[in-house]
Amino acid sequence: MAKRKSKGSNEDPQVVEAVPTESENKSTPAAGSTEDEALELLQVDLGDILKVKQVLDEATATALLEHCNLKEDYWLENIKLTIMFLACCFAMVAQFGPLPFPESRYILGGCCVVYFILSGALQIIVTFLEKDAIMITAPPALGDYKVKGKGIRVRTSFARFEEWYDIVLEYEGMKDSPYVKQKWSVGNLFDVEGMFDDLYFIEEVQKLCKRFEAGDYDKEDNKDEKGKSKKD
Repeated sequence: MAKRKSKGSNEDPQVVEAVPTESENKSTPAAGSTEDEALELLQVDLGDILKVKQVLDEATATALLEHCNLKEDYWLENIKLTIMFLACCFAMVAQFGPLPFPESRYILGGCCVVYFILSGALQIIVTFLEKDAIMITAPPALGDYKVKGKGIRVRTSFARFEEWYDIVLEYEGMKDSPYVKQKWSVGNLFDVEGMFDDLYFIEEVQKLCKRFEAGDYDKEDNKDEKGKSKKD
């Protein structure tokens, strides 16, 4: 059997390299062949919920971009970066302005006001536009999607103290968009040592994307359930 050698600190995901034993070395091809390359596995501290979600989000994006012929649309990210850049510029003017304090109080006040306005705008974008989306794609150039000219919004959730990781695919900018949704137990994606089965997960995300492309949408949840309970 191959021995596993872990690398990295305890806090970050560890890359675990499968090191062949002497008996395995005798049966392996010569160095330089693809079969002789070390197998890299990702190891995660399962107690770190944020890190687990980060790893799953990155694997989801990789599956959609590299295996489903989708391209990411950076328009919202560019807006956020522009707002953050402007906020930093006003903060630098307030910090390193050449005027001494009594004369620069109006400049300082104006920079602070603009900084908080830009910070508020950034928070509004994250809360009401981005929401729980980890990625927005450009309209698919390939594939037989039922809705043309619309990008795909990729939403994920991993509630605290829960084992289920959810993915929702829906069309961007479309009210009451059809969607597909699937959830996985983290116990089926990681083993007890925190080794991530990325190949299995990427295949599962590909299947979900194919279902979305084929128009095999999930049914709408009973949104009136709360309303009915209120009426009752």
